[in-house]
Amino acid sequence: MMSDVLTNSDPEFGVVLIERGHEVGGGDIRSMTGTVARIIETQVTPDGRRVILALGVRRLRVYEWLPDAPYPIALVEDWPDNLSDGIDSAEVSRLFGMVVEVSSLFEKLGGPPLDLADIELSADASFASFQLVALAPIGPADRQRLLICEDPASRLELLESALSDVEAACRFRLQGE
Repeated sequence: MMSDVLTNSDPEFGVVLIERGHEVGGGDIRSMTGTVARIIETQVTPDGRRVILALGVRRLRVYEWLPDAPYPIALVEDWPDNLSDGIDSAEVSRLFGMVVEVSSLFEKLGGPPLDLADIELSADASFASFQLVALAPIGPADRQRLLICEDPASRLELLESALSDVEAACRFRLQGE
């Protein structure tokens, strides 16, 4: 697949959540929404494997899965956010602070350390909402629920709820230690 993708002038591919099943071998249930990822950098390891750095650039909707030959292929369309009014930078900053706090709690429980000090959030509410989701210490199911929100305001509201749940779970576990 990567060989095919890398022949394009804009090397992009779709990424969807496998809701049930295995990542390889077929028989899986794939989400009908996902992200278009653009390859930023690629390297070939001495044993021939390819390592890529990719960045999610926009959402997609799958409207038909084609036969998996030689890899999963789908017919997709871009899925832009609906515009939201009333999201100010103070709200985005508040939620970023919450992401930092919950990430700190998560790290105390053995989660990966995140250096969030130099993160600069976009002034665009839609993009900033996706940045916050990417930074948040949440699982794939929560990320998928946030991805499919119709607009940034809904995404930020649901993100706050998900972060509150993770924060409560972390604080509960830390009390027992």
